[in-house]
Amino acid sequence: MRNKFTLKNIAILLIFSIFSFSFIRQEVTMRKIDKQVTERQVELNKVKEKNDRLKDQVNMSKTDAYSEKMAREKLGMIKPGEKKVITKDDNTVSNDSSSTK
Repeated sequence: MRNKFTLKNIAILLIFSIFSFSFIRQEVTMRKIDKQVTERQVELNKVKEKNDRLKDQVNMSKTDAYSEKMAREKLGMIKPGEKKVITKDDNTVSNDSSSTK
């Protein structure tokens, strides 16, 4: 009777095992890479949204209305005919647009 485990059968089994192990390892690696790609895509979308918001802010800061708002809020500037009102509680400045003559 012939032994079932010949050198040829062992070699075939070994080669099949190596290919199977390599295939499984590649699949695991591909899934990790796919996950990383998805995470990076989400991150890229967030950065693009933030970039768009910043571009909008830059464009808004170039308008006269924004310049006037900042001059009033940060520098306390007022238009002719307005009165500056300073409250005692929090030292905020308010502009009264009603003119008294």
